[in-house]
This record gives sequence, C-alpha cells and structure tokens, in this order.
Amino acid sequence: MIFVTVGHELRFDRLIKGLDSWALESGYKDMFAQVAELGEEGYKPRNFAWQSFLDPDSFKSRFEEADLIVAHAGMGTIITALTMKKPLLIMPRRGAFKETRNDHQIATAEQFARRSGIYVANDETELGSVLDDLLANPPSKIDEAASEFAEPDLLQALRSFIYDGQAPENM
Repeated sequence: MIFVTVGHELRFDRLIKGLDSWALESGYKDMFAQVAELGEEGYKPRNFAWQSFLDPDSFKSRFEEADLIVAHAGMGTIITALTMKKPLLIMPRRGAFKETRNDHQIATAEQFARRSGIYVANDETELGSVLDDLLANPPSKIDEAASEFAEPDLLQALRSFIYDGQAPENM
C-alpha cells in the first residue's frame, strides 16, 4: 500500500494531480492520501482514496501499514519514515508555484536523495516513472532506523550556540 501525505498546513495539488494521473494510467488502486485542507478550490483526486485530515492515531496507523510513503520533502515526514524504516519517495514543493515560501525543500530532497531508501521525483513529470520503477523493483525497508532522539553532540552544540557558551550545567 502507498500512503501519501503532504503535511497538514498546505495543499500540494501538483503532487496529488500527478499521483491521480499516474493512478488512472497505471490502474494502481492501493493508495491512500492525506491531502491537507482542500477547500472548494483544491484538487480532489478521483482515482484513489483520500481524506483532508487524519488524526494522529489514524496517521500513524496508515504510515505503519504502508509499503511506500510518498510525500513532500518536509522534515517531519522524512524523520518519521527514517524512524519507522519506511521507503520514501519525496517530491519537493517549489516557491515559484507558491507551494512554500522558498525552495528549501529542493535542497532537502537533494541531500536526502543520497540516503538509502529515499527516492526523489523532482517534479510531477518524473513522478510516474519513479513510482513505476519502485513498483517493478520494490524497495526494502530502510536498513537502519534513525533515532527519534538527537545525538548528544548536536544537543550540546545547540546549547552552546543558544547560550553563547554559557549553557547552564543542568541543561
């Protein structure tokens, strides 16, 4: 099963339209999407099941059941996929399309594309072919789960930065 998530704040119609077209062309039906608040103007997919909002338990359940996650290049989704060892296909939002405030997700996608188990479709024109490849050669779970906790060295570096070297001893 493919679980699609675009985060809860903004629609990502370009991703959802691309997936909807791919589902129609490929005949693939085992897909469910969390598409964010759609309103009257948002794109409503016709070729797979979706909801605009999932409560945390439903979201976690869908994530756990999925064989593949498809999402925007949001850090929350990436960290969740890495923590749960789920293969992830990301398509970055773009500032030029007013999908986000800038192109930070492009940089995020470029960095994470180097990691095993994370795949990137740079835009909707690449989406279908990447999905076809992943279905023809199903990805295995990510070998090593990311910790849900930050490394102690990172925490100390952050404390030093925040407190300008004056971090309290009990922090």
